[in-house]
Amino acid sequence: MQYVNLGKTGLKVSRICLGMMTYGSKKWREWVLEEQDAKPFVKRAIEAGINFFDTADVYSIGVSEEITGRTLKEYAKRDEIVVATKVFNQMGDDPNNRGLSRKHIMHSIDNSLKRLGMDYVDLYQIHRWDNETPIEETLEALNDVVKAGKALYIGASSMYAWQFAKALHTSEKNGWARFVSMQNHYNLVYREEEREMIPLCRSEGIGLIPWSPLARGFLAGKRTKEDTVRAQTDAFAHQMYYKDEDYQVVDAVVAIAEKRGVKPAQIALAWMLGKPGISSPIIGASKMYQLEEAIEATTIQLTDDEVKAVEASYTPHPILGHA
Repeated sequence: MQYVNLGKTGLKVSRICLGMMTYGSKKWREWVLEEQDAKPFVKRAIEAGINFFDTADVYSIGVSEEITGRTLKEYAKRDEIVVATKVFNQMGDDPNNRGLSRKHIMHSIDNSLKRLGMDYVDLYQIHRWDNETPIEETLEALNDVVKAGKALYIGASSMYAWQFAKALHTSEKNGWARFVSMQNHYNLVYREEEREMIPLCRSEGIGLIPWSPLARGFLAGKRTKEDTVRAQTDAFAHQMYYKDEDYQVVDAVVAIAEKRGVKPAQIALAWMLGKPGISSPIIGASKMYQLEEAIEATTIQLTDDEVKAVEASYTPHPILGHA
């Protein structure tokens, strides 16, 4: 496994991050794997050298964090892994049990640490932008979380570039902890982040840890059959992908994969890993071969002609993933 710095920090992360949204409770999503089925994936990830694990309080409404904490405690040493979680989404009926207010952040970090069974998280991320809370309030609360030793670094997820620039400026102006990472929506069939967010992050030394690098499985090249539970029930994916041009991108990925004797998902991941500024894409795995393929993809380097081929059919998309 290769390791890189997360942005311009000194923190070393594996070239792929295991997304823990897949592991939790079927009561939340039918395709989620419960704890006993999740354990082999965490074990294999550790064996392969993956040291970066990403979850969120909202995944299975806390159960994902619980499973993340228990499985990592069983298979890894705390000081040898990088654990990330997120705050923002609705976690209960109370009106203050959501968003990025100081009240919600302070309660949420304590609740996440309790579920994880940890004294701190390495990376605490805002899951989305909160239009109802001043960014100054959010950033000061996050700074206090860092000062209290409950998080070592802070990160952000999908938002507009102007919002992220405003947050970075506000932190710098006040001497507060600064976002070190951006978990944005980015893959071969959704490249709108290349216009503003990725250049901003590269300029500011922000580590990019994209979510959905395989477009929720679409870039695995099998989605036309709609043959998985997630494919059949994932309305979110149907809103984001599946334009005619998206299928042309997938066709190009499949053609290169067949020529190389590898899997389409590996070509899609190799493309992303070759992009400047990308630290560690977040991959999901509900079947062991998916994890193995992702691990092997870190060794694949595409030629310039192959990159041009998989990028050629891309067409602009509406901004997706910020809500």
